[in-house]
Parts: sequence; structure tokens; C-alpha cells
Amino acid sequence: MKKNILITGCSSGLGLALTNLYLQKGYKVFGLSRKKPPIENKDFEFKQIDLSKTLKIKELLEEYLLNIKEFELVYLNAGILGEIKTLDLLSLDEMKEVFEINVFANKEILDILAKCKVEKILAISSGASINGSKGWASYSLSKAGINMLINLYAKELINTKLYAIAPGVIKTPMTDYIRFEIDEEIFPSAKRLKEGEIQTPKEAAQRVDKTLEKLETIPSGSFIDVRKI
Repeated sequence: MKKNILITGCSSGLGLALTNLYLQKGYKVFGLSRKKPPIENKDFEFKQIDLSKTLKIKELLEEYLLNIKEFELVYLNAGILGEIKTLDLLSLDEMKEVFEINVFANKEILDILAKCKVEKILAISSGASINGSKGWASYSLSKAGINMLINLYAKELINTKLYAIAPGVIKTPMTDYIRFEIDEEIFPSAKRLKEGEIQTPKEAAQRVDKTLEKLETIPSGSFIDVRKI
């Protein structure tokens, strides 16, 4: 019987690369996203959902996930960057929009998964969760929030291993926006991203997958930067 993997944000970037990787490895992949990815594979099952509508998540997903019952691995990958701007120009509504997807949606999904049998849950975090960069307030605060959310659930879901994983910089429309459209004189992080290491989504997916081998010695609830282990 094929092992089950759940991936949120499966339609693009790292989520799509992870989906393709695990299909190639022979897993049954369940994907959640607003848009259906261009995948035709009998082992891929897609469910369309807008995770920004957090109050609807349990209504739309609980029966679906409970019917699957068991997951070898879950990737909580869906997330958004939000606007790069200084705090004085950043509205609460803009911050709430980022938190809905990056934090609160994951909380709702974790509540459902608590009723399933799950071996490992990996929430995609970021180095931005611990390194404050000017202009990244919504993203950095929300990713710090997912780190703590994983830490707290690890104390409750004692039969599941949970980790917040920073996969490194990935070439996506999000990082291209920062590297090429943001004024690096105002926001130095744009210059650092241009000059630093950048991976394709496929490379990042393979790197994250290889990290799984090292998790057995790392306590559940930990934040892990793949570039440092």
C-alpha cells in the first residue's frame, strides 16, 4: 500500500516541486491549493481550497482528511510574502492577510491532523523568522509565528514529529520580486538576495527531502535551517 503525503500550496514553487518529487518516488500525494497544478498522475489527488478563508477550512477539509486517516508526511508549504514596506506604511489589514495563510490556516489544518495518524509534519518556515530584515515585517512575524506554532503543537501531538524548516532561498516569483523590483538602497535585503545562493524549486525540494534523514536526532518542535545541518 502506497504511503500518503499531504502538501499544501502544491500548484507552484516548492510545493509543486515537492509534489513531483514524491510522485516520482512512488508516494500517494494529496495536494491542496487554489489552483490545480499541471499534473496528470493516478497517484495525485487534488482538492481545491482557498486557505486564506481560514474560518471555512475545517468545514471544507475535516471530513476529507479524516477519511484518508494516515499520512507518512505532511508539508505545510502554502504561504505568501506580503508587501515589502516599512512598518509605518504597513497596515494591520495587510499584516492580517499574511497571518491568515502563514499562521492561522496551518493552525486549523493541524487541529484536523491531530485526529489522524501522522508520522511527520514539516511546516515551511524561513531564515526571515529569526533574522529581521527591513521591510519584511508581515512575512518575518508570520514565519516566527509558525515556528512557535510548531513548537507548541509538538508538546500536544506527542505521537507525531513536527518541525519548522527553512529551505533556503528559492527562485520563485516571490524572490524575483524582492531581487529585481525592490529598491536595494532602501531595503538592503534585496541586494543580499541578489548576491547570495539561490536554488531552483526542484533543488530545494531535493534538499529538504534529504534533510528528513537527519531529523531523527532533532527534537520535535525544532526550527531547522537546511543550510546549517
